[in-house]
Amino acid sequence: MSTKAGSGAGPVKLYYRIGEVADIVGVETHVLRYWETKFYTAIRPSKSTRGQRVYSRRDVERLLRVKELLYTQGFTIAGARKQLREPAPAPADAAAPVKEVLTELRAQVVGFLDELERR
Repeated sequence: MSTKAGSGAGPVKLYYRIGEVADIVGVETHVLRYWETKFYTAIRPSKSTRGQRVYSRRDVERLLRVKELLYTQGFTIAGARKQLREPAPAPADAAAPVKEVLTELRAQVVGFLDELERR
């Protein structure tokens, strides 16, 4: 399956090798290893039976977030660590469009059920 993960950065898989993660995140492998030492509570890849790092999707998502915080938003390592510890604020009206769509779908399903009962 060639569906992309997250923001279209790579294939959707359960686990990724360090080279794949480096390509997805857009940094060199030594940068990933360095970030592991600085963000060890958030990024903890497993080791394969061959001793290679194996990253989960969650690790990849966190690494993308780390890159955004450090490179785009200009945080220091300490500041990025703090940002990762704090939950991301959800927009207040984020659920409103979803609720509206679900309410409309419910109304349609009820209408279909009523129509089926009449037959």
